[in-house]
Amino acid sequence: MSFTVIRVRLIACGPTPSGVLEALQEGLSRELGVDAVLGEELPLTDKAYSRHRRQCLAEAFLPRLRESQEGRNPVLAVTDVDLYTPGLNFVFGLADPRSRSAIISITRLRPEFYCQSPEPELFRLRVLKEAVHELGHLLGLGHCRRPSCIMFFSSQLADTDRKGPGFCTECRSRLGNIGGAG
Repeated sequence: MSFTVIRVRLIACGPTPSGVLEALQEGLSRELGVDAVLGEELPLTDKAYSRHRRQCLAEAFLPRLRESQEGRNPVLAVTDVDLYTPGLNFVFGLADPRSRSAIISITRLRPEFYCQSPEPELFRLRVLKEAVHELGHLLGLGHCRRPSCIMFFSSQLADTDRKGPGFCTECRSRLGNIGGAG
C-alpha cells in the first residue's frame, strides 16, 4: 500500500522563540505523519495591527501566506503576536481551507501570559495542539463536538489543555489516511 505524504510548509511570521518551529516540525511529523519543512520568515506588517485592540487581525496574514505556498501544499505560519477575528476577543489560530493556509499565535499559549511560571513542555504541547487543529481544518475537518478531540473549538486555554494532540475516532475516519495518520 502506498500513499502520498503531505508536505506542510512552516513559516515564522515575525520573530519566534528559538526552537519553536523545530519542535513543531518534529511534533507534526509524529502526530500527523506529514513532512513539515521550514520556510523563510515573513516580516510582520502594520496593516494587520489594531492600535485600539493591541492585537493583529488574523485574516490579514492569510493572503501573504498564500504567496509563500508551494503548489497546493498547506502552509502554516507561527507568530508571536496576539490575534483576533471580528466578533471574538482573541483566537489561537485561523485557517482558510480553500487556500490551504493557516496561522497560529503562540502568545496566549505561554503560561507566562497568565502570570504563571514558565513550563516549556506544556507550552510546546499547546503549540502542537493548535497547529494540528488548524492543519485539520486545512485537510477538510470542521469543529468537533467532543471536548477531548483536537478539532474541538478552543474558546479558552482550558479547552486546549483538555484535548489531546490527536483526533477522535470519528474525525480520524473522516480524515482518512494522510501520510500514516489514518
